[in-house]
Amino acid sequence: MSGIYIHIPFCRQKCYYCDFYKTVNTSLTDKFLSALKKEVQQRKNYLGNEPIETIYFGGGTPSVLKENELQDILSFLNQEFKVLPNVEITFEANPDDLSESYLKGIYNAGVNRLSIGIQSFQDEYLKKMNRRHNAKQAVESIENAVKIGIKNISADLIYGLPNLTDNDWKASLNQVFQLPVQHLSAYHLTYHEGTAFYTWLKKGTLKELKEADSISQFNLLVEATKKNGFQQYEISNFAKEEMYSKHNTSYWMGKKYLGLGPSAHSFNGDSRRWNVSHVESYIKALDKNQSYFEEEILGANEKYNEYILTRIRTIWGVSINYIQSNFGEEKATHFLKNIEKYKGTELLIHKNDIFTLSRKGLFISDEIMADLMII
Repeated sequence: MSGIYIHIPFCRQKCYYCDFYKTVNTSLTDKFLSALKKEVQQRKNYLGNEPIETIYFGGGTPSVLKENELQDILSFLNQEFKVLPNVEITFEANPDDLSESYLKGIYNAGVNRLSIGIQSFQDEYLKKMNRRHNAKQAVESIENAVKIGIKNISADLIYGLPNLTDNDWKASLNQVFQLPVQHLSAYHLTYHEGTAFYTWLKKGTLKELKEADSISQFNLLVEATKKNGFQQYEISNFAKEEMYSKHNTSYWMGKKYLGLGPSAHSFNGDSRRWNVSHVESYIKALDKNQSYFEEEILGANEKYNEYILTRIRTIWGVSINYIQSNFGEEKATHFLKNIEKYKGTELLIHKNDIFTLSRKGLFISDEIMADLMII
């Protein structure tokens, strides 16, 4: 079974931290939706006719779509793919878009999982990030979603923000646990080149939070989620009662997925493919039947690296038996040699044939992954 990711490239305004591809030129929506259908028709065989178990609308801001536009996309996907009756349909949204009437519209269209970009429950930090909503709207968006019948809600929060104190971070965490949320995605701020935050950091007008404070906030996150019945199943993702994101979990488990829209990535086990990160170029190329993507064929090393990259960050960890069976003895020897320096440390947990990262290990996961991969 496979998944479909749809990148909606439109935002009403740009957040200062975000490096995902987006544009504020929403006048292109109709042309984009037409191009999207053309891409679906061109690529409907990419997944080998496998049934679709997850559909994920990301962005950008998917909630800039009108209810009828969303309904049209989903109807078209059902026409072109074998979409399972119990498909998980996740829709990313900004809190200020989620009025009761809008929620009813997307719920009736088929959305059964919401991912709400809250980021903070404090107006001070929302303004610093150039978010459109306020803390009151964040709370109301969740309450409205529950009221109309959506029972699978994920909230996004950001920590490690400039001047964010432990007490302020605790306050946001305490607020989310008081709400009917089943899933939490919590990310440490990253200064991506091209963002306003990155520019201000380089100019010296913004100061990065000290590493000790970042570690403290990560530890507060892990402790608070555990106390409130959330399981950390991936570095940045926590769920109650195993209500994992089926779509994101499929990435980490190496399942196939088709990415549609500008900047979307696809994976079918043997290759990776990524679309041009420019909506006008995407529309023009599909209109003129020209190329709009790049592709990489995955060799043995790339497939091994893909497995390490996706699995070491999860509770399911890396299996040495799986490496031996699927990538051969040479790759297994490489892994065991490079994991050796972490054995007996507080960074690694080794049980039977499975290697996972401890809390300390998760915080430096990039460094550990780099050591285990084949360059």
